[in-house]
Order: sequence, then structure tokens, then C-alpha cells
Amino acid sequence: MNNNNIKIKKSTFLSVIWLLLSFTFITNARAGEDFTQFVNPFIGTAGNGHTFPGACLPFGMIQAGPETGNYSWDYCAGYQYGDTLTNGFSQTRLNGTGCKDLSDVLILPFTGEPVRKQYTARLGKEEATPGYYATTLTDTDIKAEVTAAENTALYRFTYNGNEQARMLVDLQNGLIASPTVLFSHVIEANSGFVNDTTITGFATTKMWLLRKYYYTIRFSKPIASYQQLGTRDFREKASRYVLDFDLKPGEELLVKVSMSPTGIDGAQQSMQKEIPGWNFKKIMQTAKEKWNHYLSVVKVEGSLDKKINFYTALYHLFIQPNNIADAEQDKVYSTFSLWDTYRAAHPLYTILSPQIVDEFINSMLIQYKRQGFLPIWALWGNETYTMIGNHAVPVIVDAYLKGFRGFDVDLAYDAVRTSLTRNLPKSDYDVYDKYGYYPYDLVKRESVSRTLEGVYDDYCAMLFANELGKNEDAALFGKRTHYYKNLFDPATGLMRGKDTKGNWRTPFNPFQLTHSEATSGADYTEGNAWQYTWHVQHDVDGLIKLMGGNDAFTQKLDTLFAVQVSEEVTGKVSDVSGLIGQYAHGNEPSHHVAYLYTMAGKPWKTQELVNEICNTQYLNKPDGLSGNEDCGQMSSWFIFSSFGFYPVNPCGGEYIIGAPQLPKATINLPGNKTFTITAKNLSDQHIYVQSVSLNGKVIKDFKIHHNDIMNGGELTFVMTKKKPRK
Repeated sequence: MNNNNIKIKKSTFLSVIWLLLSFTFITNARAGEDFTQFVNPFIGTAGNGHTFPGACLPFGMIQAGPETGNYSWDYCAGYQYGDTLTNGFSQTRLNGTGCKDLSDVLILPFTGEPVRKQYTARLGKEEATPGYYATTLTDTDIKAEVTAAENTALYRFTYNGNEQARMLVDLQNGLIASPTVLFSHVIEANSGFVNDTTITGFATTKMWLLRKYYYTIRFSKPIASYQQLGTRDFREKASRYVLDFDLKPGEELLVKVSMSPTGIDGAQQSMQKEIPGWNFKKIMQTAKEKWNHYLSVVKVEGSLDKKINFYTALYHLFIQPNNIADAEQDKVYSTFSLWDTYRAAHPLYTILSPQIVDEFINSMLIQYKRQGFLPIWALWGNETYTMIGNHAVPVIVDAYLKGFRGFDVDLAYDAVRTSLTRNLPKSDYDVYDKYGYYPYDLVKRESVSRTLEGVYDDYCAMLFANELGKNEDAALFGKRTHYYKNLFDPATGLMRGKDTKGNWRTPFNPFQLTHSEATSGADYTEGNAWQYTWHVQHDVDGLIKLMGGNDAFTQKLDTLFAVQVSEEVTGKVSDVSGLIGQYAHGNEPSHHVAYLYTMAGKPWKTQELVNEICNTQYLNKPDGLSGNEDCGQMSSWFIFSSFGFYPVNPCGGEYIIGAPQLPKATINLPGNKTFTITAKNLSDQHIYVQSVSLNGKVIKDFKIHHNDIMNGGELTFVMTKKKPRK
């Protein structure tokens, strides 16, 4: 046995002890309090939010609920609030992404013949709370309810009508790019009846990525008869069945659906361990208790709407990353939307759920060992190659700098270094190092954004190398941390594309929105020059200097938040939303920008903007999110900002003071410690920070550190309606 294995086991043991202490403390401290009552799962289910109201557990693989649409950008989560029809109930989802996949193993209860000659049902009133969803299918008077364990969904269908009780089982279903892709996205599949209560099978699909999953479906009543529906297209590989059940009016049919990435045995074992019987109420109560465990980590005061917005944000944060391992296996997490979540979600996990941070990193290292680089955007343990940079790097380095050691540090460093030196589809380091940027004539897509995002990863790698005494590597990555300066155009004061000869892109429209299309000079990722110029999270002082000092810097920021430009000038990118001037709160590259005013000596401007964003772009209604939830990142901005601070630089533990949005918030920490944030005099008019102190000591530089929080104590704000000028 080698020393690394010994170290991992010791660290894992300490992590388990930390988890048990944390769980015991929080459970005892919050016994009897129901925080799920403040969660509205319908927030973000309309417009651009792309959330879903189905049943799931914290970090669980199953997200079971209604599918109201399965193609187009609007249906990245398979659901839009206000839709009147459902295709049925599927078992997997993505929370607030801009890409489509999953929505596997669709089931739809009905009676008699299909309504409207198609397999859809009309939704009645919907109800949702963490771990539970219910509606009535009004065409056939069937009450549909679902709750969930980690790998298994449990449905309760009450058939109130007099016609033959039936159920569609559609194994060809999935979230797809267009209607015709529905017939071709399943590459191979097989299913069969084990007995008169059980169906098992597998499918290999290719939509966003290639993946294979296995499933077991079990019914509480025997199947009386069934028919296999004919194929609608010669490309269909998976079966669709209509099952008949002998039920009396008012009788219940319960259905368990368990899924696994490893095999049918894995799905069956998960089902048996998680839901061995048919006690729907018990499983629903267990789900509620598990959600309360995670939600109770913070107790806040404030109006009902503010509580609902806060706890719904916390709920969205804890939906993922998802543990895709079977119930009998060690945990393996995926659904790493790292381009989004490295900015605030992962720093927030280090505060609110530190017991699972090591598990996240070990899961990333498992993927590294299999594919040769750290995950970029990981789903079901595989790489989608979506977005740019490699932002597993800041997540790992941030955890290391904060003292997490429940992973193989040498392996983690090797993974970081390899991932930032090995050429990949969107990272050509030979070109990057030769020119000190990605030239737009060689890199046709996202050249500026790739440079800026890469520079931040290099900064984090430099910190890691320094900590481990890797001096040569530290010099390499340290040199790269300045590459952002090579794309700063002094004439426009913006980050601008440059070719291999050092010429600026011409013509140049700083408002032109681009994504990855090789059109209009697609130098930016989901944005434009105005939005990406501020993407220097590691060296704000350096960016201020480039722009001519604090006054020039803040004047440029003023323009960003004020300038109004027509769509004819900017074009349109769906992800760029929640605009205040050219600031786009609905998309992640803008998330730190409001806090830059504080770093340039004008904190009251940050305080005004934080207050405006919290009160206009996070609302207690279905279209209450201004952009994609993006796997908890949108919510993490709101949670941090409600506390009154934010990680502009998400690696290393420094938080910039903003303006609290709640009169009081108490974070329960491991070891019976608490960190309390109090905002005295807070009101709709008192939005400015007159003073802020930590444990009675005035903070003059508007910064606190991660250790200040985790050591416990009190952060006290005194709010005023006057604009403080210092």
C-alpha cells in the first residue's frame, strides 16, 4: 500500500467525521423547522430560467416530473410554466442550462383511448415542494404525484375515471434539438418484461453527448396486458408500450423507476435499497427531511417574498452536481457546469456544504484519469466539450487554498498542469504561448473570450504551483496571467480581437453579440466587447491601471451600465439577458462586474446596483429569473449578494463587500459555530452601507476572507439612505 492511498483514507475519514458533526449540529439546531415551505420550485420555470418543478433530492441523480415540451431552446429543462399539455413524466433533467438532453424513460397514465389521438394529457392545477410534485390530468381525471430518492422516482397515480386504466411507457423519448431528431437520438436500445410487474432495459443516446443508461420500472399492480406500439420512423431503436391494469375507480397505481449508468443490476439494487416498499408518504417525508437538512444550513429573516427567493435559490444550488453512482457504490458526481459555477456556486459550496467539496474534486479526478484532462462541462461522467477554458482548475485550487485535503494533491496538481498544457478542441496552447493570446485569424471562434478565460485558469495554476514549490511551472503560468493585457485596446478601452500580425480586428463593433458562430467576428462567448472587457477577475488593479486609474475605470463602468443600443446594432444571443445597459446579469461573465466599483473606490455604486439587481431580476414568480439558472450559479450570486459579499476572484477566499439584502442571516457551520450577518436599519430606502464591522472591528477595505466566515462570528452592517462617499 502506498502513502498516497494512506493519505486519502485518513482524509476521507476526517471528511466523514466533519459530515457527521455538521449533520448532527444542523439537525439538532433546526429540529422541527420546515424550510421547504419557503421554496417555490416554479421560480424560473417560465422565460429564460429553464428550471423544472419536479421531484428530486439534494445532489440526486433523479429529477422526475412533467415534460411539456422536448425540443427548442425554451425546453432545455423539458418544461415551461403555463403550458397546458404534458407528454408525460420523465426521470432526468438539467437545472437551468442552455443545452438539451436527458428526460429519459417517459411514462404517461391515461384511460381508454389516447385523447386528441395522441399521447398527451391536459394539466390541471400543479403543486410542487422540494421532493414532491402533483397535478391532476384533467382529461382522464387521474391524480398524478411523484416523489424521489437519489436514484429512484416513486409515482402515485390515482385513476378516478371509469374507463380502462392504462399507461404509456415511452423509451424513445428525450430532450432533442428538433422534432425529427426524436427518431434518431437513440443509437441502440433493448427492453423487456421480467415479469408482470417489472420492465428493464437500457439505451444509448446521442444528443448533447453520447451516454448509456439502464433502468428498472416496477409497478405495484400486475400488468393485465400490453401492446408494443409500432415505430413512427425507421430510425427508432427504443420501444413504446401501452400497458393495461385492472383497477377500480379511485384505485391507486404506484410506479418505481430507477436508473443507473452501470447496469440493470445497479438500477435494481438502488431501487431495493432506496425504496424497498410502496409507502409513498414515507418516501415523500424522507425527501422533505433531506431537503430541510440542507436548507437549514442558513436561517434568514425578512419578508415572506425575500425568504422565498432566498430559500428557492438555496434549493436550486443544491440540486447539482449530481451523484450518478448506484446506491451501493462510492459517490461519483457529474453535471459540472464549470464555466458557470466556478464563479460563485463552488465557492458557496465551500461555506455551506464543505463536507462534499472533496467528493466533487475526487469525481473530477476520476474523469481526469479516464479522459486525460479535467472536466470542462461534464454530464453523466462524460465530457460535452461545451464552453471554454477549464474551470475545474479554479475549483480545485480554491479548495486546496482553503485547506481541503480529502483528495490526492499530487494527482490534482498533475491534472491541473496537464489540462492547461495539453491541446484540446478549444485550447491550443502552442498558439496561446506563441502569441500571448489567441489570434482571431487562427482561432476563428471566441478568440478573446478563450484568452481571458484561459488567463484566469493560469492564474489559479500559478497559485497552486507556488504552494507546492513547483517554481518552473509557477513561472510558466505566472507569465500567462498577463496575457489579457495583449488584447486590451487603449484606443477603445476594450478587449478586442487581434490577428497573428498584431493588428486589431477591423471593422470593430464593440456592441456586436456573438457566441461560437464564425460570423461578425465571433471573438466573444455569449457576449460582446463591452461585457467581456471586465473578465480579469484575478487582477482588477491591473485592469484599472490599463484604463487610466480609478476615475477612468469607474467612468467606463458607468457607460457599461447606462448605454442603450438597439438589437439592430447588437444582434441577439438568447443567453445574453437581464440587461442593465450592456451589463447582462442573465449571463455569467457579468456576474462579478457590479462589485468592481467597490474595488475602484466607489462602493456606493456597487451597493445601488446590487440592490437593483436583487429586487428586479430575482422575483417570486415563474419568470422571476432574468437568465438561465445554470446549475446554481444564478442563485449563488443572489445568495452571496443577499449576505452582503461576493467572490470577485473565486479562487483563494477573498470576498468583496457589497450590500446585504436581508436584515439577518445566520450560517450554521461545522463544529457548533455560526456566522451571523446583521444589517441594521435595512429598508427599501436604507440601501447604502454606512459602516461594516467584523466581530466589532471596522472593515475599511471592504473585504473579508473565507477564514473569517468559517471561524464563526458576526458581520454587522449599519445601513443608511445617504450615499457614503468613502
